[in-house]
Amino acid sequence: MFSRPSSSLYRGAAQGRYVCQACLRDVRVRRQLVANAQCLQLRSRSLQTTTTAEEVTPYRKQLKDEAKKKKLEGGPKASKKKSKTKDPRLEKWELTVGIEIHAELNTARKLFSSAATSSSDAPNTHVAVFDVAFPGTQPHFQRETLIPALRAAIALNCIIQPKSSFDRKHYFYQDQPAGYQITQYYEPFAKDGHITLFDHDGIAPEDGKSITIGIKQIQMEQDTAKTIQRPPSTHLLDFNRVSHPLIEVITLPHIHHPSTAAACVRKIQAILKTIDAVTAGMELGGLRADVNVSVRERHNTTGTGPDNSYYGVTGLGQRTEIKNLSSFKAVEDAIIAERDRQIDVLEAGGIIEGETRGWTLGSKETRKLRGKEGEIDYRYMPDPDLGPVIVGDDVVQALRDTLPELPDDIASKLVSSVKYGLTMKDAKTMVALDDGERLDYYLDVVQLLHKDLENDTALQGSIGRVAGNWVLHELGGLFTTSEEGWTDTKVMSQNLTSIISQLLRRQITGRTAKLLIATIFHGDQRTVNQIIEEENMTLRPMSREDYLATAKALLSENPDVVQAIKEKGQHGKIMFLVGQMVRRSEEGTVEAKTAESILKELLEIPRDE
Repeated sequence: MFSRPSSSLYRGAAQGRYVCQACLRDVRVRRQLVANAQCLQLRSRSLQTTTTAEEVTPYRKQLKDEAKKKKLEGGPKASKKKSKTKDPRLEKWELTVGIEIHAELNTARKLFSSAATSSSDAPNTHVAVFDVAFPGTQPHFQRETLIPALRAAIALNCIIQPKSSFDRKHYFYQDQPAGYQITQYYEPFAKDGHITLFDHDGIAPEDGKSITIGIKQIQMEQDTAKTIQRPPSTHLLDFNRVSHPLIEVITLPHIHHPSTAAACVRKIQAILKTIDAVTAGMELGGLRADVNVSVRERHNTTGTGPDNSYYGVTGLGQRTEIKNLSSFKAVEDAIIAERDRQIDVLEAGGIIEGETRGWTLGSKETRKLRGKEGEIDYRYMPDPDLGPVIVGDDVVQALRDTLPELPDDIASKLVSSVKYGLTMKDAKTMVALDDGERLDYYLDVVQLLHKDLENDTALQGSIGRVAGNWVLHELGGLFTTSEEGWTDTKVMSQNLTSIISQLLRRQITGRTAKLLIATIFHGDQRTVNQIIEEENMTLRPMSREDYLATAKALLSENPDVVQAIKEKGQHGKIMFLVGQMVRRSEEGTVEAKTAESILKELLEIPRDE
């Protein structure tokens, strides 16, 4: 059994449920907000304006629009072909990448106030006076926000520091009302971790079967306000997000390939979501990544620029930082673009400037945002209003003992266990989908099938694999086509169990099973057995003579297909003929495997091919 505690238990027991009582109800606070906005020269008509679909383009819509744009420009085939062509300059130049991942913690309250955390409620409805830097207010560290942060650090193999402290990082920007961000610079709560990526995680082939990426530290910090732009010059601020607890995961610069960088972010997100440390991933804006990119000539240990060391790794080229990447594809594409830009500059005899750069989805190159700030520019100083955070060994051990199984462990069980027997690809997909809800559904179906077929020992070994195919591909395909989000109520696990059980027992055909699941998915309230009986769907297998007659007729009608199969070895076309046999026969009479076997016999093709 999987020891995977539910997210609701963690949210309720470990973090608590607290209702915000400090929202902006005081007229004086509202006036102060307006005054602050004017000082920042924000032409905002209202700080209490709700967001509409016209103001913000959803990220998924951005992806769809970008896909359409690429298709019009030449289609995905052209881009794929181009990406497979290796740049010969990479034989000379080596890429190095370090990543900083900012993730919103799954907590009920903000980091330094009792206001409720919220990402979807109306703007400025969950804001305490401290969140907007009202004069005289002070931070009060909410201890329960540390629990998901500690779970994240343990899952990423970090050493928990018994004492940590908060610092002020000074900068002036409209989304940071205090003029500084509270973070952990000098004494973070976790250090010296690592994460191991495997080939099935999507790392670059050059990295072999696996690669271990060091994690320098993990620190807690407060989030900033959300800025909503209204061109040409209006900016609206939503302070709901201010002081939402974040963790920043800082990797060492151990990454040398763009696809490995994307795989690293993807895996860290999967781990954080599995242990219920975060509320959402990149697709909903709950996780963002900054990447530090540098290049140097291979085998050069002296570096190619003045800043040839970062995170304790020496001999590196001058790095630039690309901020606020909001998808795995953006991570990979931005690194490729910045790598190529730096190589162009160096080969032209120029030097790389230390700077912060930006990236827009669908762009071909990064753009300069500002000169790179250093530690001295931020004027880091210990926060005088916050004391140290002390974490006892008993707390760490209790969290370690109750930590849910990590994605790698779950996937390995799904692959190695006779009960499940999934491929690694299907296992990884099952674990990653729908915040674990798809996995829970699959486990339920497998358990019900084993109980239903406990007397059919010959079928036990195929239950997990067949159930995985139906949950991921057949049922998953229906959700994709309908563009609906996952829910286990469209096709209850008991209904899918009944369909698969009857298919394995050869009481219905595969085509009938697909019709059944589609019928139930689209709202038919009858039971599976009722539908089969009332629609006369029970398997009525044809005789061998009928199979042979139908197959011979098909072969005579499709001489081109027969020629392609026999003379060109295109044996995949046999399945086209199988489909034709199923379609032209009465529902519930043709089994695909039997039809394939008969066709191979007539075509004189060995059955094991």
